[in-house]
Amino acid sequence: MNCPNCHTKIPLFRNPVPTVDIIIEIGDKIVLIKRQNPPYGWALPGGFVDYGESYENAAAREALEETGLTVQNLIQFHTYSDPGRDSRQHTASTVFIGQAEENPQAGDDAAEAGLFGEDNLPDLVFDHAQILADYFAARELRK
Repeated sequence: MNCPNCHTKIPLFRNPVPTVDIIIEIGDKIVLIKRQNPPYGWALPGGFVDYGESYENAAAREALEETGLTVQNLIQFHTYSDPGRDSRQHTASTVFIGQAEENPQAGDDAAEAGLFGEDNLPDLVFDHAQILADYFAARELRK
């Protein structure tokens, strides 16, 4: 690929695409969304980080777009980067935890939004079952 301004050859690299996922706590429940687009199924709210956007801002934006919730106390939990975690392309997702107080409302590319506990999780897409297993184990250690 050539630079549009200087016509210098720019090397192309195949790098993982940065994404974020958000574990939104409301009381002792977490928010999940049912995806409106493939791959279909239940998932954590999340999405792609825009160019020029911090991961924290991307997490807050995706939470608001997909659930209508303004997330407070956003903290980074873990990064998941298995090349097979997303069948569409290689992504690396930084997962955040935050809290909200209202009830979630499906928006953007979410067909539904709901509250779930550890004992009633639906089948999840991507690697979100592993993310939530790690989250619940860490939460148990904090008690």
